[in-house]
This record gives sequence, structure tokens and C-alpha cells, in this order.
Amino acid sequence: MTAHRPHTTRSTLLLAVLALASAAMTTACSADEKDARPTAPRTSEAPAAAPANIEKIAALTGCEADIRTDADELREGVCVTARGSWTVTTFPEEKFKQTWLESAAMYGGTYLVGPRWAIGGKPELLAQLRTKVGGNLQKLRDMNAPLVTPASPSP
Repeated sequence: MTAHRPHTTRSTLLLAVLALASAAMTTACSADEKDARPTAPRTSEAPAAAPANIEKIAALTGCEADIRTDADELREGVCVTARGSWTVTTFPEEKFKQTWLESAAMYGGTYLVGPRWAIGGKPELLAQLRTKVGGNLQKLRDMNAPLVTPASPSP
């Protein structure tokens, strides 16, 4: 009886490995690269962030962007509609966006930020646009603003 047990265990193990391999192959063959990436659970009502393409972002927000800058490190377009105006900036790599945000922090303001893109405008408008393009609202600190200190008590 003990002679059959190792054979049964090996057979069971082999079947389990084959089943896992088959499932992995089915998943790999049926999913494209985008579907294979892990996704974070959705915690807000905003849609998944828009791709880093000015024309697509502008279309999602209901405008046709007027391209103002077309450089290697960024593209920038301006949208003007009855709702207001905003600037859409896209970047070829995340590092360029981070550098741009660090530079923008010197002026302060609120931006709607997604993967390799940022939108600048009035906070109320950005909140509306977020429902169309996703992303996160980021308030940048104005580095030039005077520091407010509490008044000293009078002696």
C-alpha cells in the first residue's frame, strides 16, 4: 500500500502543476499588457486616469486644445470654453512631470494630476474635470508667499 501512495501523491502534484500552468497560459494568452498590470481598488467616483495625450484629455473635458508648447520634455495646450479655461500639460516620462510640479510649487495653485499629465485651472473647475479624466487634485504651496506668524501678545 505504501508503494501506491508516492505514486498517487506524485500524480496529484503533477495534475495540480498542469492545472496551474494551464490557467496561467490561458490568462497570459487572453489578457493584453494593460489588463495584466495590477490595479488599485477604486476609492473615488473619478474614472480611471486619462492617458497622457493632450488631444484625448481635451476631448474628454469637452474642448479642443490650442497647443501652445510642443517640446521634448512636455506638451502644453490651452482649453477655453463657457465653463472656463484650463491648461493641459503632458509629459513623456513621469520624472518630467515631477520636475514640472516642483517648479510650479514656487507659484502655488491647485492642479489635477494624473499619470504623465497635469491640468491647471480654478479648483472648482478642476473638481468638475476630475469626473471626466480622473486623477488627483494637488494643492501646491506657494513658496513666495509670506509666512504668517501669530501676533505676539502685547506686554
